[in-house]
Amino acid sequence: MTLKNFVFIVFFIASISFFVFSAKRLISFLLLGQKENRFERIGERLKKVFTVAIAQTKILREPAGILHVLIFWGFLLFLFAVLESILQGFYSPINFEWLGYFYSILTFTQDVFGALVIWAVIFSLGRRFILRVPRLMVDKHGMRDAAFILTLILFVVLAMFGQNIAHVAKNNFMLASFEVRPFSLPMAKMFYSMDTASAGNMYEIFWWLHIVFVFGFLNYLPYSKHLHVLTSIPNVFFSKLNDKKGLKKINLEDETLEYYGADDVQKLTWKQLLDGYTCTECGRCTSVCPAANSGKTLSPRKIVTDIRKRTFDKAPLMIAGQTEGEVFDNTLVHHYITDKELWQCTTCGACVQECPVMIEHVDAIVEMRRHLVLTESEFPAELNNVFKSLESNGTPWVFNQADRALWAEGLNIKSMAEDPAGDILFWVGCAGSFDARYKKVSVAFARLMQKAGVNFRILGIEEKCNGDTARRLGNEYLAQQLVQENVETLNGYGVKKIVTACPHCFNSLKNEFNQFGGNFEVVHHTEMISEFLSSGKIQLKDATTKTRKVTYHDSCYLGRYNGVYEEPRTSLAKINGLELVEMKRNKSRGFCCGAGGGRMFLEDVEGGRINEERTREAIATDVDTIASACPFCMTMLTDGVKAHDKTEEVQVKDIAEIVLENSK
Repeated sequence: MTLKNFVFIVFFIASISFFVFSAKRLISFLLLGQKENRFERIGERLKKVFTVAIAQTKILREPAGILHVLIFWGFLLFLFAVLESILQGFYSPINFEWLGYFYSILTFTQDVFGALVIWAVIFSLGRRFILRVPRLMVDKHGMRDAAFILTLILFVVLAMFGQNIAHVAKNNFMLASFEVRPFSLPMAKMFYSMDTASAGNMYEIFWWLHIVFVFGFLNYLPYSKHLHVLTSIPNVFFSKLNDKKGLKKINLEDETLEYYGADDVQKLTWKQLLDGYTCTECGRCTSVCPAANSGKTLSPRKIVTDIRKRTFDKAPLMIAGQTEGEVFDNTLVHHYITDKELWQCTTCGACVQECPVMIEHVDAIVEMRRHLVLTESEFPAELNNVFKSLESNGTPWVFNQADRALWAEGLNIKSMAEDPAGDILFWVGCAGSFDARYKKVSVAFARLMQKAGVNFRILGIEEKCNGDTARRLGNEYLAQQLVQENVETLNGYGVKKIVTACPHCFNSLKNEFNQFGGNFEVVHHTEMISEFLSSGKIQLKDATTKTRKVTYHDSCYLGRYNGVYEEPRTSLAKINGLELVEMKRNKSRGFCCGAGGGRMFLEDVEGGRINEERTREAIATDVDTIASACPFCMTMLTDGVKAHDKTEEVQVKDIAEIVLENSK
């Protein structure tokens, strides 16, 4: 054994031992969180890892993502070079030439991606410290950490190039049989053309630099905001599956529960703590957050990084057995994350949509709201009447439950109580039953179904709020009460298929009622209308002489939560004489109206109004109609049009109304 081998082995053992210590420490922190099963359906999870973590599909949602992709894929390819260097530390002559043509691919891509990574790192540093992209401007510690990590990555790649260049030079510029190095070979001739004798020594120097930088990088990560390099793939693996879109159910019948929701990190789940580890602080979540965009305090990035900070502050003391002291006098809620931040969230899901590592911001926010409502009874005063009305009237507004079916008078619509033999149940929802404006949408859609020959029924006075508002506001007890009563009614009539014009009802019925024994086929009215037009059940009028322009606003709970983007647009596109104009932020990038997450019933007391920001964007398309497919969106957009003094020029209409007006 040579001295080089001996020194390397000692260094290797020390480095790996310290990394294992750091990893065990981080895992021990996670184990303080609440249990949650995220190990089911391994195949689907591995597929998500490939598409999101490896293929970097979410990173590429914005052009600058190519920089991260180059660095990420470069590092994946460099793993072979790193492994080769490590093995040479144990036995110097070893290499991967025996891989044949695969070695050609490896050496070629290492050279090419090495050059690309150098360019990407320099450009990334420029974006932070010269261009100063706003969403990348974090605290001073974060900026220093980003600079250090990027510089360390640069040194790793430069050391690899130095090693490869010296390797080529010391072999008299001759490559091995399967070796392909388009950059290292010409650079070797440039740097060592007059002094090949020094190439051997330089190879050893760069080899050691490469090894030291790699293991230094590895051991720095557990203490850096770039911990995501290690945790992003596991976090994607453990993220929600496509059919797990609803909020987690609290077992209210469990008499051993000592608290509801979470006010501190040990009451969050281990996955939510892992989310904290995995935040890259890239700021994509905050850059699309409607609250942040309208000047409010809420920053989804801060919510997640506060979880991480609190975990690192408290977990070591808990593991050491401490239970008292200044750290324990504080909690995550109130001392790290303010109540105001939590109540500003619209639960629109834009942060979750944009997060490249599948962090679930909304679930954590709702969990903390649950603590405020159920454990501390601390919530905005406006919600008192909302909760009371939901409990007594089955609706968030102060309306009489006996009036729920008055909108249908004269339409010859039967209730389930009158005749349960319908093919489909029309779930009207609270807004569709009581709101003066949205009752017109209920009528329009009912008439479309009648025109199409659909044999449908309504629940009428037996229908109650679906529970979405209460649940997103943290009142899980009230939400479950409403859901269970509705499920009992629906199952009592043997309902199999439901259609609704409210995306919030749609999401609850489809993704959350199954938690309580309600398993139904649920469709949104825009999906059914699109099918009517495609099948010819609804015929459209011929084009008018004047072309009308319309823009469509995507409801968050219809689009981002449930992927219904094309059906509303398809219906509008089929209407003769109607031109569909898209807003800049549309489909999965759509901007919230501001009403979700119970914000419909809360006043904006900080910053601008979210609905006015969205309406401004719609008006800027120079259309005469804003189309929506949600009662909350319709209310917010209508108010926005009034605020912009455009009621004479711009109308807000539901898809059902527009199609009915243009049907024969």
